Amino acid sequence: MRRKTVVTIVVVIALTAFLAWRFLRPMNIFVVSEAFERPIPVRQLPASVTSQSAKACAQCHAEVYNEWTTTMHSRAWTEPYFQTDWKFDDSRQICKNCHIPLQDQQEHLVTGFRDKDKWDPILEPNPRFDADLQHEGVTCNVCHLREGRILGPYGDTRAPHAVTKMEDPNQVCMRCHVVQGKRWDTFFRMPPCGTVVEIESVGEKINCVQCHMPAVQRPLVAGGQIRAARQHLWRGGHDPEMVKRALKAEFSEQPIDTDRHRVTATLTNIGATHFLPTGTPDRYLTVTLRVLDAGGKVLKAQEQTLKRTVMWRPFIVDLWDTRLPYQQPRTYTMDFDTRGGKARLAEIVVHYHLLDEARRKRIKYENKEPIFYEIYRESISIKQ
Repeated sequence: MRRKTVVTIVVVIALTAFLAWRFLRPMNIFVVSEAFERPIPVRQLPASVTSQSAKACAQCHAEVYNEWTTTMHSRAWTEPYFQTDWKFDDSRQICKNCHIPLQDQQEHLVTGFRDKDKWDPILEPNPRFDADLQHEGVTCNVCHLREGRILGPYGDTRAPHAVTKMEDPNQVCMRCHVVQGKRWDTFFRMPPCGTVVEIESVGEKINCVQCHMPAVQRPLVAGGQIRAARQHLWRGGHDPEMVKRALKAEFSEQPIDTDRHRVTATLTNIGATHFLPTGTPDRYLTVTLRVLDAGGKVLKAQEQTLKRTVMWRPFIVDLWDTRLPYQQPRTYTMDFDTRGGKARLAEIVVHYHLLDEARRKRIKYENKEPIFYEIYRESISIKQ
């Protein structure tokens, strides 16, 4: 009996210690894959290309350059929220490999790793570090330069620099937009940056460029041949108009009996083959149904939050996910009392939230721009 008690105590102590360690240890939320364990090396430039900077590309590709300057890609390193969040999470080296992916954008070279999981790189000073290039974030050569060759939609040996045809441009996107891996303590039903995985889960073809790089007919260089090309815009969650196009909303109001009416809202993700919203779990939608009187006073309100909820410690587990999958309508209803004739207007308002307010306060991010915006609103007069 005494031996059994001792064994039980030892097991309890060991389990308590293990769980305590899981709460205190640095949290590695994904597996570092070979695709992005190191920055992209640029050992040589093609003939006639004198710099890795986007400004050099702009000399011939001015229209594409001007589009790129308006994107989150161009601000991938300097964007204030990223910098605040990155420093809060101990300025992990691995984050640089997507936010400033070129080797010469980084102050240090990755020469190896101290750990099997590759979260603790061995660093040494980078003699080719370019601070100006670093501030370009995801710049032109991140996608278009590999092993001294320029990659493009058309193979062309007559150009000032030879161009090798890019067989599948979506593969470039996947380097950073699908972060996953199999390990017992980094389990995700959908990885944290797993947009591509979400597309695969609904059986859709991965075609990032179709939505995020709209087709256009134009010359690739000034005075060149007009042909099929893509705009370099990559609009997403930070662009209200892009999000609005992805959402279809239907709103109605009808009586249930003599004293009660019902409002019904049906939302459908018609424009994004991944979830709406997608990307970081911080993003979510709120759907608010309200009934108002003649003076605009709210008589009844109901709010739904559409988000991905994750338990981070002691183990990373998806708890539930109420976001909008592609082409799967979601219906919300609210019943209300019509006695007395006060109820005059039914309303629905949908907001897109880039960041949870609790998270914003925790990391001490002082946003200068709103962290949420309205994407849909409709009102209906209530028939008495």
